[in-house]
Amino acid sequence: MLAALIPRLRGLLITFWVGSMWTIGYVVAPLLFATLTDRAQAGTLAGLFFKAEAWISLICGALLLAIIWTQTEHPTRILQIKLVIGMILCTVIGYFGLQPYMAELRAIAAQSGGIMDDAMRSRFGMLHGAASAIYLVQSLLAVGLVLKSK
Repeated sequence: MLAALIPRLRGLLITFWVGSMWTIGYVVAPLLFATLTDRAQAGTLAGLFFKAEAWISLICGALLLAIIWTQTEHPTRILQIKLVIGMILCTVIGYFGLQPYMAELRAIAAQSGGIMDDAMRSRFGMLHGAASAIYLVQSLLAVGLVLKSK
């Protein structure tokens, strides 16, 4: 009975992880910046959503690795493991690696009345661009995971 539940649990974890990732990154965050007039507030809220998503990614990724590891008969098992590890690495680099530097720049700007000078704005833009590119890579890896998990 437990063996029959494992593939369903795997499917639910993939659905939850990938769905939440795409919803936050490509629906919620853009809507916050499109509808809120205060960009700092939109950034703060988006940051909270991305923080939650980072923890969802780590938890779902770890659970999926444990499940996939035990499914030795699955034809795309090794590929799925590589995709999940790649997605986890994207989270670690993007959120836990780059995000603290972006938060530091926002904190410095907040201390000076919410204004970034050109150098800070440029650095923040580069960090944000790198984080966005990593999120896109993670999203593409997620497409592969969804397609190869059947």
